[in-house]
Amino acid sequence: MGVDGVIGEDEGLRRRGCSCGKDDFLPEESFKSWGNYVQALKETPNRFMNRVLTRSLDSTELHEIKARSQHEMKKNLSWWDLIWFGIGAVIGSGIFVLTGLQAQQVSGPAVVLSFVVSGVSAMLSVFCYTEFAVEIPVAGGSFAYLRVELGDFIAYIAAGNILLEYVIGGAAVARSWTSYFATLCNHDSDDFVIIVHSMPDDYSKLDPIAVVVVCVICVLAVLSTKGSSRFNYIASIIHVIVILFIIIAGFTKADTKNYSNFAPFGVRGIFKSSAVLFFAYVGFDAVSTMAEETKNPARDIPIGLVGSMAITTAAYCLLSVVLCLMQPYPKIDKDAPFSVAFEAVGMSWAKYVVAAGALKGMTTVLLVGAVGQARYLTHIARTHMLPPWLAQIHPKTGTPINATIVMLIATAIIAFFTDLKILADLLSISTLFIFLLVALALIVRRYYVSGETSTTDRIILITCLILILGSSIATATYWGVSENNDWVAYVITMPIWFLATAGIAVFIPQARKPKVWGVPLVPWLPSLSIAINIFLLGSIDGASFKRFGIWTCVLLLYYFFFGLHASYDTAKELGENRIGDGWKRVEEGQSVSTVTASGVSLDEAK
Repeated sequence: MGVDGVIGEDEGLRRRGCSCGKDDFLPEESFKSWGNYVQALKETPNRFMNRVLTRSLDSTELHEIKARSQHEMKKNLSWWDLIWFGIGAVIGSGIFVLTGLQAQQVSGPAVVLSFVVSGVSAMLSVFCYTEFAVEIPVAGGSFAYLRVELGDFIAYIAAGNILLEYVIGGAAVARSWTSYFATLCNHDSDDFVIIVHSMPDDYSKLDPIAVVVVCVICVLAVLSTKGSSRFNYIASIIHVIVILFIIIAGFTKADTKNYSNFAPFGVRGIFKSSAVLFFAYVGFDAVSTMAEETKNPARDIPIGLVGSMAITTAAYCLLSVVLCLMQPYPKIDKDAPFSVAFEAVGMSWAKYVVAAGALKGMTTVLLVGAVGQARYLTHIARTHMLPPWLAQIHPKTGTPINATIVMLIATAIIAFFTDLKILADLLSISTLFIFLLVALALIVRRYYVSGETSTTDRIILITCLILILGSSIATATYWGVSENNDWVAYVITMPIWFLATAGIAVFIPQARKPKVWGVPLVPWLPSLSIAINIFLLGSIDGASFKRFGIWTCVLLLYYFFFGLHASYDTAKELGENRIGDGWKRVEEGQSVSTVTASGVSLDEAK
């Protein structure tokens, strides 16, 4: 079925309006009757193999998939909007809340180095995201990029973690909003929560204010992207003024003696903090989801993404230095570090300025997150991995109202119950996992093109990628389980990573050059991004990985009972009607058995 056919189907959707019937959620052939569904379940192994081997095309994401929404998103954003969206998305509760906890208990004044490590990892990921966003400017962000390079199944697993990242991130920021609002009102943070003693400690503080804040953000996000941009722009300017005030006023009260014991917890403390503080950089990927609404993606996206991340990293480092110079690290308050620090140096009035600035920052983080997460969900629903009802675009506002409301309801529920520390650790796992997949996908994009890359080059590429991943995992695992500073294992794992990366650079010619903007020093920078992200994962506690595993199991259950069959039917219908040659059938979702029968082997298909 071509684009016209897809649009024709969408016309029917428009006539029905925003209905909530079965066909809006499960319109595919496999769900037309119980008999069809039982037959689909019997074919699960073959369908799963098809989805594992399926890779989308740039043109598919840019045209056919996008056409499955009811209306076009409005192109009204410039690079200036994206820079402020980036600043608004990133600078929030991470710096104002987590810095105190990490400086006091994990890394000491060396927390600034933790921000540097996290910032380098984030900037490497920004480079990877930027190249993809310029080449494939759609609302799906990393989900669309992974569909094109690593296939449908990997993209789905990443999609689930992308959505988890946004829900948890929004919930964490909403709860932090309540804490700083309490400070602004000269109250303790517990004064505005409902404590239920019969519930577990991590879930016993119910936060109704966080729910109200999320609801207000939902209204702003569904009304207009440009309107959200204007609000974000004004709020971010106020936020930047407050940050400059904190830095300048803080340096006037600095005491260099507080830096005498710079790294009391050693190198391990620095890296443990950097893994958690990666939370402070989460949000920039939301900017890449706005590529579909950008006037000139080739120019605006690189300036917006790289520019906002550079400004953010510099601000974080200066703020963390100021905090540790104002107070000895053991006395830093873990809940409201900057407010208490100003009070300790005799500037009690400044804590209200800090609280107001933090509230402004967290409000913009919530707003940009709401805009970004809805666009992710919209593009995922366009592929029918999730119900297509979520992909509908409102004709007047040009925004994905259904997706926005659903995501923010989930955010409000989590924010109502869950403690900030649990949210921060789990968020970091999901984010680092997605970022390493995007870096991996960039290497695949540059060095592998179906039908052009030779079998020998493909084998070398796969071998080198396995070695890069394996050596990075081994390094992170050894770091996580070892209690001493023994370095023998690193002498083995790090040279393996270096030689594997060099193998790609030396022995495999680049199969695809970026058309407009490309990551420099490929494969070294994306390979380094993979290694750093995996290393930071090794610094996160085991309980968070258990929660991550439970979430992954939930994703797989939904996939094997619903998402797999819905996306298979949709892709097969599209492929049968418009693809002529065998290898593209596999890429677009045609059944493996049909392609093999036509005389094209799976090896050739890939």
